[in-house]
Amino acid sequence: MSNAEAHTQAHHEHHETFVSKYIFSMDHKMISRQFLLTAVVMGVVGMMLSILFRLQLGYDGESFAILNTLLGDKWAPGGVLDKNMYLALVTIHGTIMVFFVLTGGLSGTFSNLLIPLQIGARDMASGFLNMLSYWFFFISAMIMLLSLFLEGGPASGGWTIYPPLSALPQAMPGSGAGMTWWLVSMGIFVVSSLLGSLNYIVTILNLRVKGMKMTRLPLTMWAFLITAIIGVLSFPVLLSAVVLLIMDRTMGTAFYLSDIIIAGEVLEATGGSPILYEHLFWFLGHPEVYIVLIPALGITSEVISTNARKPIFGYRAMIGSLCAIGFLSFIVWGHHMFVSGMSPFLGSVFVFTTLLIAIPSAVKAFNYLTTLWKGNIVFTPAMLFSIGLVSTFISGGLTGIILADSALDIAVHDTYFVVGHFHIVMGMSAIFGMFAGVYHWFPKLFGRMMNTKLGYVHFWMTIIGGYGVFFPMHFLGLAGAPRRYYSYSDYPIFENLVDLNQFVTFFAIFGGVAQLVFLYNFIYSSLFGQKAVENPWKSNTLEWTTPVEHIHGNWPGAIPEVYRWPYDYSKPGIEEDFVPQNIPLAPGEEEH
Repeated sequence: MSNAEAHTQAHHEHHETFVSKYIFSMDHKMISRQFLLTAVVMGVVGMMLSILFRLQLGYDGESFAILNTLLGDKWAPGGVLDKNMYLALVTIHGTIMVFFVLTGGLSGTFSNLLIPLQIGARDMASGFLNMLSYWFFFISAMIMLLSLFLEGGPASGGWTIYPPLSALPQAMPGSGAGMTWWLVSMGIFVVSSLLGSLNYIVTILNLRVKGMKMTRLPLTMWAFLITAIIGVLSFPVLLSAVVLLIMDRTMGTAFYLSDIIIAGEVLEATGGSPILYEHLFWFLGHPEVYIVLIPALGITSEVISTNARKPIFGYRAMIGSLCAIGFLSFIVWGHHMFVSGMSPFLGSVFVFTTLLIAIPSAVKAFNYLTTLWKGNIVFTPAMLFSIGLVSTFISGGLTGIILADSALDIAVHDTYFVVGHFHIVMGMSAIFGMFAGVYHWFPKLFGRMMNTKLGYVHFWMTIIGGYGVFFPMHFLGLAGAPRRYYSYSDYPIFENLVDLNQFVTFFAIFGGVAQLVFLYNFIYSSLFGQKAVENPWKSNTLEWTTPVEHIHGNWPGAIPEVYRWPYDYSKPGIEEDFVPQNIPLAPGEEEH
């Protein structure tokens, strides 16, 4: 018996307690479930916050009993949302959705679940670091949630937390303790992200099974690898921005402050610049868009190829476009700052690099469409969400071309046009990728199948609700409506936008109801759903060769060797329409 097999057998004989199995687990499959369940809870909270502030935007100044019930007399007197709490809700909603759902939830869940299973590894390179990564994520999420209950309210100032609002505790209620908690939470979140990302990189590069060359990796693995590399290079910059901001708030430094007068008091701080914070934040902030998007694109590649029963079109071009997107994401951050007084020449450089990133993005979109073309398509809920991602990626990306041009961006910067753009291209696309992943790998996560009909209902309600909310925002932005305003009724110029804001609010509530369908399906199916078979989608990748029940080491015996790439679907001369990676090439058969 080899050392590896002896190690695996010892694992089987090891008796686990409830705490070591479900709480402080070092098994990648359980940690994946922990990330997913935490992200689902955070997603529910983030969605509820958005509906609360949409009530104010759609029905300005009107009283809603639910606001008073949830927020109390201090923050919703008489059922009318307080101005300070409105900005706090916008801030925490954005923070939760970007970091705790779309970053931690998407990468944490599927990198953990799939990396060892798809490369043929017993577990992650370091199970202990993997466990620490989740628990730092959990602590960070709890601090962010608990900040909602502080006396002065949670952080305000938008999810970007620009100084001087964030640097001066006396600036507004949301600049006090809530801001401190936000900064501490994000510092811990960065630690979680770095521990996870380093683990993912080492595992993919070092623990691939025999035969699993880099050019035989599923596109999901390439996506998670590039995402992890981007995270390792960009998140430390956010941490430095946070540390300098904490120093400005508590130690009298002036990294971001200069010549400030507040409440008639002239502050001593001189020499700093809030523009420095913008540079540091967006140096993470734009790679963050791709940290969110790339895993969803990788999941979509796998789901579309499997359910179109066709090889992915342009496998190497897809890898090249992922690498190009990863590289270019670091040299486009300035397009968030066209109105910050940036040199027009420097602005033109960022215009060029931003338009350049549209090329690899378009390669991916065209390759998805050509994979679908004349495919023998199976419309599972996962496939519908993947096709929905292609739709949002294209429609949201087109408005990005407008925002990439500094001359055009100046007219719509900080309006609802920007909100509509990034919610479609980043928010909806990433959420659709996450839903596709949940529906597709639910049998691997929980050993059961989700209800397909409820999945169809969930998809159609979600895509109608999503476009109903975010597409009209482009027209609000073109009409000049600035983002983050508490009320538009004080401005006669915006009187004709009332109906459109009510329309958006209706679809926000409609989209929220759609997620109740998903939650019911998710919870019921995980407990009572139809038991899954080993390979329900007739897929080629290695995770579908593992037993349905979770075991330590993933495979009961030797890990299957890999002989081919993962997309041998409908291969001429082969009777079945799929050939798993662990099936040797037949005599005379050519590898792709």
